[in-house]
Amino acid sequence: MSDVQARTALRARLADAHLYLCTDARRERGDLEPFLHEVLAGGVDVVQLRDRTLDVADELALGALVRDVAHEHGALFAVNDRADLARALRADVLHTGQRDLPVEVAREVVGPGVLLGRSSGGGDQAARADADPEVDYFCVGPVLATPTKPDREAVGLGAVRAVADAAPGTPWFAIGGVDEALLDEVLAAGAQRVVVVRALTHAPDPRGVAERLRARVVAARAATPAPDGAGDRAGGRAAEQR
Repeated sequence: MSDVQARTALRARLADAHLYLCTDARRERGDLEPFLHEVLAGGVDVVQLRDRTLDVADELALGALVRDVAHEHGALFAVNDRADLARALRADVLHTGQRDLPVEVAREVVGPGVLLGRSSGGGDQAARADADPEVDYFCVGPVLATPTKPDREAVGLGAVRAVADAAPGTPWFAIGGVDEALLDEVLAAGAQRVVVVRALTHAPDPRGVAERLRARVVAARAATPAPDGAGDRAGGRAAEQR
């Protein structure tokens, strides 16, 4: 399979994703692998290891574990920020923020077969991500202030609603404080995919919570046709690249 075909296949899987998890290495609990099996069995579609306490050796070792468990469950594996680690780990996805590598540089490092995600606060940042042919998805948030991003101000549900109203052609996820209590409001604002962190990493029953979150996102998407043209955009890009 060529890199173009691989990216097209990954993009189709991403367009169908509902639930994206960012998790730390759970070193205090020592249960990363069983935790991953639980949440992935519960319906997580994408899993990202995001733990700034790890050195490179640990991130490579634990990243390989996360990748292998994710693939065992048919999910996508994402690396945060580090294009070099994404390439070394043969990740499906590299996610970068506004202050990380420019998209074009990240693409040069990881190559044409890896999906690129981008953080945004909505507004112009979301519009730029949507217009960039190298960006395969973007996130909008943080919806609420969150300890995982203490330097980022909450953008609120209004930013989610504005992006939904703009009907981007790129898959996008609402992120930041999304949990069972907030989910219905996020979905009502127009999000059809969500990123969660503490909703699962702090859950006493992570599989059960993942199942409930996914079911509610699936139901919301089924009730409201997707405003984005992710499938058309993916197909169009693949055709252009061929």
